Amino acid sequence: MNTSTETPESKFGHIRSFVHRRSHITPGQKTALDRLMPQWAIPYRPAVLDLDKAFGRNAPTILEIGFGMGETTQKIAESRPGDNFLGVEVFNAGVGALLKRIDESGVGNIRIIQHDAVEVARDMVAPDTLAGVHIYFPDPWPKKRHHKRRLIQPAFIALLASRIRPGGYIHCATDWENYAEQMLEVLGGEPLLENTCDSYAPRPDFRPQTKFETRGLRLGHGVWDLIFKRK
Repeated sequence: MNTSTETPESKFGHIRSFVHRRSHITPGQKTALDRLMPQWAIPYRPAVLDLDKAFGRNAPTILEIGFGMGETTQKIAESRPGDNFLGVEVFNAGVGALLKRIDESGVGNIRIIQHDAVEVARDMVAPDTLAGVHIYFPDPWPKKRHHKRRLIQPAFIALLASRIRPGGYIHCATDWENYAEQMLEVLGGEPLLENTCDSYAPRPDFRPQTKFETRGLRLGHGVWDLIFKRK
């Protein structure tokens, strides 16, 4: 008889939706990385994170994947002081930029993990834990041959859904219609999730409209929000 060493988490595929590349980092961002990482960042380790200890309190925790330069993260965290926000980003410039925003604004309910989001969700977040997940404007990988690199894939959504507690939510937004269609199909196909709307959702008040988004809307580009809840 064959025995399997597969754990519940090992069935989730690993999507590497980013590529490591040289990116410009400003002196201010570099200084923030050097000075503020010990205060606001959590090192990746393959063990479940004690969220109460990490944030110094017991509060609903939102996982934000790929926060970019952190403008939206900071604004949402300021508007929702009763929630914790765990931001995951791989690029130094973005991490440095959000650290600067935290320092300058005084917002204290954000923590950062600079690591691959799939491994963070798989290894550091316990099942049925998160109050929500935010994935805003992930890389659309527009060429068809690159669609396999897109973050929103069935295996990853299954992993995230298992980490969200019943009644929690996952909120995605994109300005690529084809990716929005894929998101709707993938999220709608996950048995643990149900759509809060018939299809796409209105932008909720807590998600601020970014400068990039405003410019795109002015040029006639669309933006699609999707909000699904954990059953």
